[in-house]
Amino acid sequence: MSRKKQAQGAVCPCESGRPYRDCCEPYHQGAAAPTPEALMRSRYSAYALRLSLYLLATWHPSTRPPPDEVDLGETRTAWLGLRIVRSGQSGEEEGIVEFVARYRVGGASAVRLHETSRFVREHGAWFYVDGVIKSN
Repeated sequence: MSRKKQAQGAVCPCESGRPYRDCCEPYHQGAAAPTPEALMRSRYSAYALRLSLYLLATWHPSTRPPPDEVDLGETRTAWLGLRIVRSGQSGEEEGIVEFVARYRVGGASAVRLHETSRFVREHGAWFYVDGVIKSN
């Protein structure tokens, strides 16, 4: 069974507390995320579910990597959780989300990724532009 099929009846990987089908799945199926935070959560879930096409589609064209360079981590990567530190918008077209994501590769110790991501809205859709990783 695919990771996406497993997730459909479960709590969403983004840790919103809502079922996947009512949280990130609609965005993964083409609905536009209404806020930068919703897009960030759906992108985290896409990493957890290994949905590289979604990640590419929601990456701003000016910073989007080539498809073969989207790093989903090894197949042994387990995404352990997401915590939103802060999120906000400056106007209608720009936003930021600071988050901490935790993951583990194989049996190694868990790793924390602390990033402040930048988003822009164009033609009614939010896109991830880039992020600044904070050292732990």
